[in-house]
Amino acid sequence: MDTNYEKLLDRAFAKLPSLSAENVDFKIPVADSIVQGPKTVLKNFGQIADVARRDKEDIARYMTKEMAAPVVVEEQRLIISAKVNPEVVNAKIKKYFEVYVICKECHKPDTHIESVTRGFLTIVCEACGARYTIKHS
Repeated sequence: MDTNYEKLLDRAFAKLPSLSAENVDFKIPVADSIVQGPKTVLKNFGQIADVARRDKEDIARYMTKEMAAPVVVEEQRLIISAKVNPEVVNAKIKKYFEVYVICKECHKPDTHIESVTRGFLTIVCEACGARYTIKHS
């Protein structure tokens, strides 16, 4: 192989950012939930949806299926019609981010859902350009 070409490749790779160093600042938001009688109220649901850059109704549908209980979105809150331990709520939020938000290639949260076709979502990463499909829940 041509040594000039190898030098150019080495120089290009040296200028690439380290993936592990860039995603250190992103943290999955912690759910601020309280149990009120027979219901659980997720007070910072609007903030969680904003960080995920997803529609509140989409996340609410996911939570309905995961919690096996009806949910209602009221402005910035999510009301779950069941008593749910805060650790369980946080585990479900974390799972949502891992499946629907964080890129499987570069592990950054800079993704968007491009299309829904026959029960599958196409997720596109704005950081690395990766495209992959996942089954729509």
